Amino acid sequence: MGDSVDSNDLSIPPLPLLERLKDYGQEDVFACWNELSAEERHLLVKDIEALDLPRIDRIIRCSFQSQGIPKAAIEPVPESNVSTVENRTMEEREKWWKMGLKAILEGKLGVLLLSGGQGTRLGSSDPKGCFNIGLPSGKSLFQLQAERILRVQMLAAQSVNEDAGSARVTPIHWYIMTSPFTDEATRKFFENHKYFGLEADQVTFFQQGTIPCVSRDGRFIMETPYKVAKSPDGNGGVYLALKSSGLLEDMAMRGIKYLDCYGVDNALVRVADPTFLGYFIEAGVASAAKVVRKAYPQEKVGVFVQRGKGGPVSVVEYSELDQSLASEINQGTGRLRYCWSNVCLHMFTLDFLNQVANGLEKDSIYHLAEKSIPSIHGHTVGFKLEQFIFDAFPYAPSTALFEVVREEEFAPVKNANGSNFDTPDSARLLVLRLHARWVAATGGFLTHSVPLYATGVEVSPLCSYAGEDLEAICRGRTFHAPCEITF
Repeated sequence: MGDSVDSNDLSIPPLPLLERLKDYGQEDVFACWNELSAEERHLLVKDIEALDLPRIDRIIRCSFQSQGIPKAAIEPVPESNVSTVENRTMEEREKWWKMGLKAILEGKLGVLLLSGGQGTRLGSSDPKGCFNIGLPSGKSLFQLQAERILRVQMLAAQSVNEDAGSARVTPIHWYIMTSPFTDEATRKFFENHKYFGLEADQVTFFQQGTIPCVSRDGRFIMETPYKVAKSPDGNGGVYLALKSSGLLEDMAMRGIKYLDCYGVDNALVRVADPTFLGYFIEAGVASAAKVVRKAYPQEKVGVFVQRGKGGPVSVVEYSELDQSLASEINQGTGRLRYCWSNVCLHMFTLDFLNQVANGLEKDSIYHLAEKSIPSIHGHTVGFKLEQFIFDAFPYAPSTALFEVVREEEFAPVKNANGSNFDTPDSARLLVLRLHARWVAATGGFLTHSVPLYATGVEVSPLCSYAGEDLEAICRGRTFHAPCEITF
């Protein structure tokens, strides 16, 4: 129990607190006061005292007022801002790969994982990163990502001149944003698995914030008679969380200049991708994003756009994009005009992150997500208030897009098996098929007891990051799919 309020004095709501709530139209949180026990009254007071009421009121008002305000007209992102797969030369790829490895060797890259969500749509209450998508190895998403970091460190060490001996690689620091709902379970999962081979001190966990859920008239929804319903403040909460936890200073102290930022639920994510990093450094921009081409006009993905002629690059959610615009074709190429899908694979400079951490909070515009929220009245329709990671892009003085091949880098894990798309089964197949192509390209052979389209092989990230260095393991060998290929 806290000590700011004596539970013996709670026959009526504390007057100063009640007056403050009235100032913001939230006095209804005490509606069940007379029915509460002394302990429950104490819990309710502590819950309310922990809220920054002026800030939350400002967020609610600004967010409600911003709804329906016409946004600036949009234009397709200029071609000069996009590095496409078809226009990329082998020489450029090799140059960027080497530039990226050099920066990693020098400790200039940090990795930032957005992992605040639970796997509720997957039928699990565990953090999403704990999920096993059914690969032959049984590895979780967290383990796959940790081993890719280890592999990049290994590649960076190998990239230096052999005369330098065993070069010391500064470990890639991994910042993992959890939420109050996933923090403890995430930390325990890493501890129980000995950080998947990483050093414990190269992993830092920090929590995103929460914000009260509100009704359609902007009032707090009560989860219980003595507790306000709250939800995480969206993956865009990462900026404020980095600032308030002091981690932006921590990054600067470590010599980090670039942050690779991604969402946890992508089984093919190339964590700490040297090629993307090298491209980012050469482009000299403040922010960048990997993008995939939109598969069809109605695909439910946000797309990158330019806000007006010469305006900032930003993301428009699929629900906000007019269907006529979504279907527009570029007459010159025959492709969709608005084709660059946001798949939450971003790169930022640390300088820009510092700017955003101050700017986003100052503006305090949150998205209203209408949801069914557990409350004292059963499930109530209300709003969760969220910021998104892509809310930062309009602040960037310069943004570049880097096209990647969907089948090589994007295997989302969002819905339970049996759904139509983005399931553990679909992600597993994408991994197995990609790795089967790697094996075949390096002279290996596959046999299989089920149809080839339903199977493949898994290559351990510790053996290969993107298909490299597999000849010695695979050439002339036959693998019976499905299986895991390790050293």
